[in-house]
Amino acid sequence: MTPLPSPIVHAPRGSLPVLLSVPHSGRDYPDWLVESASAGRHALTTLEDPLVDRLVWRAVKRGCGAVIARTPRAAIDCNRAEDDIDPSVIDGAGRGRVTARARGGLGIVPSRTQQHGYLWRRPISPEQLGDRLDQAHRPYHDAIERELALVHERFGCALLIDCHSMPPPPGGTPPIVFGDGRGRTADGWVSREAVELARGCGFEAWLNDPFAGGHDIERHALPARNIHALQLEVDRRCYLDDALREPGPGFDRMAAFVETLVVELGEALLGREFATAAE
Repeated sequence: MTPLPSPIVHAPRGSLPVLLSVPHSGRDYPDWLVESASAGRHALTTLEDPLVDRLVWRAVKRGCGAVIARTPRAAIDCNRAEDDIDPSVIDGAGRGRVTARARGGLGIVPSRTQQHGYLWRRPISPEQLGDRLDQAHRPYHDAIERELALVHERFGCALLIDCHSMPPPPGGTPPIVFGDGRGRTADGWVSREAVELARGCGFEAWLNDPFAGGHDIERHALPARNIHALQLEVDRRCYLDDALREPGPGFDRMAAFVETLVVELGEALLGREFATAAE
């Protein structure tokens, strides 16, 4: 059986204390995964954050580090805790604590979508889940932990920006939503600065509504040690075509925004760190 691919890691090369992570844009579908899907590959691709891995190219070219999952979310969701399990998708899984996400079909192995219903021909074994964790999930988080530690060691501070996209949201929801775990994963000034930067680039933005952030930022943030983490959600209409699958006319503008966010937040974090060190 073809193993799942490990993440792409771009080591930080510049002078900014920022690391990007992209957990949901993997498109390397092994044949065995597609064959196990009740409705084929199309049902699985609806779980992707389409092309978010490409939206970060300008920031990476600028020298920002990045950890990008290549494994499809359908196989293993890198933005979920290892025990965030829907018992219906893991054979013999206990029926103890089940999170709201897992009950909704979006646990560490997604089980269903609103459009396609139940995704799989049969549950997987605990051993198969363990293989997926070892091949993709754990290497992804090990890479984030390693690269964040290097950034923090070099600069005395670090910021993780976990990058996602959202389907066209209900009326009234702005095109940019930041999450900081309702204040748990970043100092308040970092979150406020991110919102103001988005607005300065011409995008209305909210904080923690309707997305406050997931496992990636909760796991890797340590604000008390000056390691902050934000989740970024982008309306897909802002960068994709009308079918929401290929780059659209707004793609370059959104990539430029991500670069601006990295640069401005990174410089602000360095400025605070320098001022504190000088006291």
